[in-house]
Amino acid sequence: MSPTDQRRRADAFRELHAGPRLLVLPNAWDVVTARLVEAAGFPAIATTSAGVAWAQGFPDGERISRGEMLAVIRRISAAVRVPVTADVEAGYGSSPAAAAETARGVIAAGAVGLNLEDGTSSGDLLDVGLHVERIRAAREAGAAARVSLVINARTDAFDVKAWDPARRFAEAVRRATAYHAAGADCLFVPHVSDGATIGRLARELPGPLNVIAGPPAPSLGELERLGVRRASLGPRVVQAALGTVRQVVVELRERGTYEAMAGRLIPFAELQQLVARPP
Repeated sequence: MSPTDQRRRADAFRELHAGPRLLVLPNAWDVVTARLVEAAGFPAIATTSAGVAWAQGFPDGERISRGEMLAVIRRISAAVRVPVTADVEAGYGSSPAAAAETARGVIAAGAVGLNLEDGTSSGDLLDVGLHVERIRAAREAGAAARVSLVINARTDAFDVKAWDPARRFAEAVRRATAYHAAGADCLFVPHVSDGATIGRLARELPGPLNVIAGPPAPSLGELERLGVRRASLGPRVVQAALGTVRQVVVELRERGTYEAMAGRLIPFAELQQLVARPP
């Protein structure tokens, strides 16, 4: 991909957050899933850190290295025609320098956006000021490369078990507001699925809200009505795919039948063509 094409994809991806419709991103974890998402008509591809890590034999949560994650992102970016945004977890290091290095790696891999989260492997949250500096560092790395990265700043405030619901909400708003002021294009608040809370977040946040869609969240139409601008599926698609694999192999082992596969097989030739198609 030429630098000009990458810049165009970045601009096109940013515009998708402005509407008029909800931006829906079923997350991919390898080339064939990315091409299936693209073939279904979605205008962009988001990767799932959990899906990539699981497929490479790691638990989620930055157990996979930056290099191994970026290698998968590179293959996906090279295989599709639409913009790719990369879930790079917490940036593989807590410092602004680490965030900048990861942002440069995302650009080198051909992607035009990234998620950057404030959660840690210990279950705590990074200091707000530190995460603000990390967002600024990622933004500066994009500017230096002349690629206007779409930064999706994530706060895991709703995952802090020691806080009551009111504090989780207040902290999510405080953090997301600071991240937006630091240059984040979109504000990602996972771990929340009830419509009333999602609607309040959409009204109070200063930028586009991204939530996780799929069970048990409201439908896409309801999320759009509530004011959500971006709905990603996170690990839901890979969980559903692996759930099907488990059904198939358990049925094979216990019954010797194929009912779980019935009606779900994509023709072999179709998959061959899908993967062989030039980007």
